[in-house]
Amino acid sequence: MIETIKSILLDFQEMRLETGVPRRLRIKTVSGKAAVCIGVRRSGKSTYMFQAMEQLFSKGIPRQNILYLNFFDDRLHNLQQGSLGLITEAYYSLYPEKKSNETVYCFFDEIQAVPGWEPFIDRLLRTEKCEVYLTGSSARMLSKEIATQMRGRALSWEMFPFSFREFLDYKGIESEGALSTKRRLLVQKAFEQYWETGGFPEVVGLDRNLRIKTHQEYFHAILFRDLVERHDVSHPRALTDLAHWLVDNTASLYSVNGLTGYLKSLGHKAPKSAVSDYLEWFEDAYFLFTVRIFDASLARSNTNPKKVYCVDHALVTSVSSGILVNYGHLLENLVFTALRRHHPEIYYYKTKIGREVDFVVPLRGRQRMLVQACESLAEPQTRKRETAALSEAMAELGLEAGTIVTRNEDERIDTIGGIIEVVPAWRFLLNLSESME
Repeated sequence: MIETIKSILLDFQEMRLETGVPRRLRIKTVSGKAAVCIGVRRSGKSTYMFQAMEQLFSKGIPRQNILYLNFFDDRLHNLQQGSLGLITEAYYSLYPEKKSNETVYCFFDEIQAVPGWEPFIDRLLRTEKCEVYLTGSSARMLSKEIATQMRGRALSWEMFPFSFREFLDYKGIESEGALSTKRRLLVQKAFEQYWETGGFPEVVGLDRNLRIKTHQEYFHAILFRDLVERHDVSHPRALTDLAHWLVDNTASLYSVNGLTGYLKSLGHKAPKSAVSDYLEWFEDAYFLFTVRIFDASLARSNTNPKKVYCVDHALVTSVSSGILVNYGHLLENLVFTALRRHHPEIYYYKTKIGREVDFVVPLRGRQRMLVQACESLAEPQTRKRETAALSEAMAELGLEAGTIVTRNEDERIDTIGGIIEVVPAWRFLLNLSESME
């Protein structure tokens, strides 16, 4: 095994780094702690690592001081917890002069593929002169359990597919500050493209058929590599059918009982406990997200139906059967991912008389944010329904402002309870990233 690791390390020395577009995520390293970047597969974590390496090269760090391994490499398949020490052994047998003399920058991609990696990283940080960067596609890398095993030696950041502002960076469109008429038109045109393609870096610029095919491959890789294999699922068909139903019903309410009944109707013998596990694993893989009702009582919040969203709105259109997904739901999904990128806690809200507001976001040190997503307010009935729900929620939560995100509309509505800003999605996405960056 040690010879295999040596050859992988040497292969990297000759590899051309694909650094792509600089991301707006800023990972800061802290001495003695591993920097952990987690998110859905294919969201750009490895590319981000290569960008970090390029920054090191620009500071004069020699390439040989970089130790890089991708644990999804088939050649490392047999590497077990007990044999992780072979990695440093292999590296220092290639470069013995660096041991204890020079800082080695260790980059480990998808390290969660090896069970029990935490003690190895902990030992590495304690005993070697090194900086450690990790990526993973499991939210468990954020968990208290791992923090305990690592003895607090890790700081984690989440990475999502391109935000709209990152998409504009990719297109070379300047989005900072006030927009001239020409730039605004360019931004609006780019939004229509973002609406079509979504944010996965690899699919941007592909034609429609290739994009759909690539998205579908992602979907199957997430299901089989991140769920079926990782959790040794004995009924993969039930899990796949559940994933398809949830994607088809993005931005809709669900209950575990309802999902269990649905799988039963398809002939699957998946108990409620299995369905709960599947839902947890979808979220763990940063693929599907659950949003609970906003309620001071945790018990009530857990027993009420929940809403489901996908990590990328365009993945929904590529994978869904196309029967149930509508543009209103896709817009709601787009707004969710934009909010989730900056804030882990998002809820939906029901007013006392049962009107629903899509998102309530608690903000530290500031008033909560209330956001409604609606494709268009052109229909008087729709306008009345959406504004009534939002103004009721504003009154109940003691807020003076709320937002309705639409595809293209832009206005300000004065209500008895406060101001409702109606904004087009492109502007909402830019304003949101500006206020959070």
